[in-house]
Amino acid sequence: MSGLIQPHGGTLVNRVAEEPRRHELVHEAGGLPRIDLSAKQSCDVEMIGIGAFSPLTGFMGSKDFNSVITDMKLASGDIWPIPITLSVSKDKAPAVGSRVALYAPNGTLQAVMTIEEVYDHDRAKEATIFFNKAGDDDGQHPGAEAVKKEGDTCLAGPIEVVTVCVDPNGPEAFLDFRLTPAETRAEFEKRGWKTVSAFQTRNPIHRAHEYLCKCAQEITDGILIHPLVGETKPGDIPADVRMRCYQKLISEYFVPATTMLSVMPAAMRYAGPREAILHALVRKNYGVTHFIVGRDHAGVGSYYGTYDAQTIFDGLDKANLGIEPLKFEHAAYSKKAQGMVSGKTFPKIEGDQVFLSGTKVRDMLAQGERPPGEFTRPEVADILIEWATKA
Repeated sequence: MSGLIQPHGGTLVNRVAEEPRRHELVHEAGGLPRIDLSAKQSCDVEMIGIGAFSPLTGFMGSKDFNSVITDMKLASGDIWPIPITLSVSKDKAPAVGSRVALYAPNGTLQAVMTIEEVYDHDRAKEATIFFNKAGDDDGQHPGAEAVKKEGDTCLAGPIEVVTVCVDPNGPEAFLDFRLTPAETRAEFEKRGWKTVSAFQTRNPIHRAHEYLCKCAQEITDGILIHPLVGETKPGDIPADVRMRCYQKLISEYFVPATTMLSVMPAAMRYAGPREAILHALVRKNYGVTHFIVGRDHAGVGSYYGTYDAQTIFDGLDKANLGIEPLKFEHAAYSKKAQGMVSGKTFPKIEGDQVFLSGTKVRDMLAQGERPPGEFTRPEVADILIEWATKA
């Protein structure tokens, strides 16, 4: 890793047990108290285990929890914007010092954890991270409401991961693309990439997204297209459908030597600006030096300003952040310019830009109709039509 950006906190964590330790943990787990993880918690176990959440070695204790919420920092002083917690109901909380077995939602043994702290889960306090001010909490934000429904007690301590991908035959496994931070770093070294940009997405890539990726490719050695394939909210396009779109788009419209596709098995929080920071730090751990932040990154509804996810980076310690945010304005196809433009590159002319709402696009796809080629590539549209008309 000598030629690449350093992981957050300075060391790339690896909490995945190798044989014979893995065999010992499986045997031990049979006699331990069982904790059944939520889908989000299961994703977090994988992200901690592979080092994507470096410097975390397990679920956060109370000092980190409170510091992250109030100051967007770990107790160590390293930037961190979102609590990573294991919450349970109080009646299921084991004693400090005990060991517990963590099981994924499908019943697979995922990890063994040593309990170092048990503390009250201040769910109301955690929910504040989703809003600019208390009055914004209208009871409808999916991320905040999910937190409010979590357990009232948090367990903290290091984990040892037994099973990284808990459903290797599932539709969101993508084993050929499920690269760990150590593996992406090795591939960047192999390709000779010293500067790497990354594009975060939980949607198919339309023409504006493609434009951002290619702008980033002009200023870095290569781009990592890094879709999130962990838990998302109902209504989002399934990850397996999106992956078909990414692969088709890359094969037809990108240069293989400067483009790489891998998946990130994280859960969405829909925390807007704070989640943009988390996504940047995670990509730093994967070896990325430049992170694309576009319009309303990780947003939902109208809870955040259009560019709040960009301006939040301005107040951070750049040395500790480490990764460079690439801030892009809203882009769209201009009929007069005959190409992709933004407010920085072309004057705004009424009726000139090709823009469709998400609702309009979904309606067109469900009717078997391609959106305009200026909005999305026809090859991508056809994959989405096949999915939409069967849904």
